[in-house]
Parts: sequence; C-alpha cells; structure tokens
Amino acid sequence: MSDNVIKTKSFSFALRIVKLYQFLSIEKKEFVLSKQLLRSGTAIGSLVREAEHAESKLDFVHKLAIAQKEANETDYGLELLFQSEYLNEIQFQSLNSDIAEINKILASIIITTKQKLKK
Repeated sequence: MSDNVIKTKSFSFALRIVKLYQFLSIEKKEFVLSKQLLRSGTAIGSLVREAEHAESKLDFVHKLAIAQKEANETDYGLELLFQSEYLNEIQFQSLNSDIAEINKILASIIITTKQKLKK
C-alpha cells in the first residue's frame, strides 16, 4: 500500500471514520448521521480497491467516479455533523481537509485517465 497515494489515504481516512463512528455512537449517542457517515466514508477506500481490478479503463473511471460521489456525500455528512455541533471545529477541520485532499486526488486520477482514453 506504500506507493499508491489514493489507496493509502482512503484507507487511513476510513480508519478515522470508523473511530469517529465509535466516538459519536458511544460518547454523543448519535446513531443516524454517524451510521451514514460510516457507510460513505469507508466506501471510498472499498471503491478504490475495486478500481485496482477494473475490467477496463472505463470501468476504472466508473468505480473512481462512484468513490468521488461517496467522498462528496462524506463531506456533506461532516459538514452536517459540525453544523449540528456533534463535531467541534478542530475535529471538523482535520477530517474536512482529509476528504478535500481525497476528492482532489480522485478528480485528478479521473481526469488524467479520461484524457488518456481519448488518445
């Protein structure tokens, strides 16, 4: 996992989301939003892993596009948890910067792959 940046970052992010879910459900007694965040936040890495074994370049792009949608959903969930005061500013900013970076990396990979497909 060392030389694949998106694979490493999405896995590390998923671990943070699992820990956040545990914190929210145990400490804050919040179950609905945290469960949705757990699903979308861990799906990103799963889809990145699926993309590694895509059947074609188009399938690769498709799987990463779905990962990007999950990342956007996760970004929304984090914002919602912050605005509803389940997350403090420091927690939110840390997670928000990670998901923003993951989104940028996914977008870059998708754009580059699509450009290569056109050639």
